[in-house]
Amino acid sequence: MTADWSRNNNVLGVLEQAGKAVVFADLTGSTKLFESQGNTIATQVVTRCTQMLGRHFTQAGGRVVKFLGDGLLVLFDQGEDAVEAASHTRDVLYECNMEHIDSTNTPLGLKIGIEFGSVIEQRGDCYGDAVNVAARLGDRAESNEILLGESLYTRLPGSKRMLCTGIDRIAIKGKAGLFKVWRFDWRHTAETTITGPLNLLNEHSSTQRANLDVNGRHVQILPINGALVIGRSESCGLVIDDRRVSRRHARIEWIGGQCTLTDFSTNGTWVKFGREAELVILKRDNCVLHGHGMIGLGAAPGDFTSSTFSFQIVNDEE
Repeated sequence: MTADWSRNNNVLGVLEQAGKAVVFADLTGSTKLFESQGNTIATQVVTRCTQMLGRHFTQAGGRVVKFLGDGLLVLFDQGEDAVEAASHTRDVLYECNMEHIDSTNTPLGLKIGIEFGSVIEQRGDCYGDAVNVAARLGDRAESNEILLGESLYTRLPGSKRMLCTGIDRIAIKGKAGLFKVWRFDWRHTAETTITGPLNLLNEHSSTQRANLDVNGRHVQILPINGALVIGRSESCGLVIDDRRVSRRHARIEWIGGQCTLTDFSTNGTWVKFGREAELVILKRDNCVLHGHGMIGLGAAPGDFTSSTFSFQIVNDEE
């Protein structure tokens, strides 16, 4: 009976897998790219970038099921291989940005969701709980973030699990209960925020650094430090006690030689560059920091009641 079922379903183009790691990867920043570069150039950039990501995943042992406009769906036999491949996508993204976008433009980012489970493939697509969960995680992820489902997390070796942080429980449409979510640090550091004493960070020198002056404190972010997460939560690398500031408000990090500010707050983040009158307003988006200026969390820097700090970007490699 099993043989008949397999033969009949193969005729219909259906193949049930014992278990696969499902990867959803979506570009971020493409909307701004279309606004600033126009449809023709933006389409070329997005297509080039997704094709480069597809080749990367394929070379890492995955199989691209389909492209999704500014993203793609990939299957891996092993969860560890999927996570390892995802952790190196920043290199691909950096190459794509360097080819098509100069340093004054908002760089493309990537958000990834991965889960492990049985899937059914049919006519160039795949279905199953793992597919639904991975898609939900991809939607939930922030720019430059990898989220893992618990089924995949439990299959990772200890060395990989050490690089994961449990962050939330989410509801999945069509499934009962809440599901644990894990964040993987794709730079292969133990944490995704700076957790060491801030004064120790000032003792290092680098050709690339971001200097922040926050309420009388001087904070220096080097490429080797990883990301500095700013917010009200005590788990953040830089804690700001202001109700307008989200618990996990924004992140500053060096990506491919550029200092990037990413907002994932409720009230937004404002950036003023040098003496320019115009403000850059970020709401669930990112921008490249350059030169010097002011950053306001939850309100514009001109509001004297807002949580505002200055920044200066030093990049001697340019």
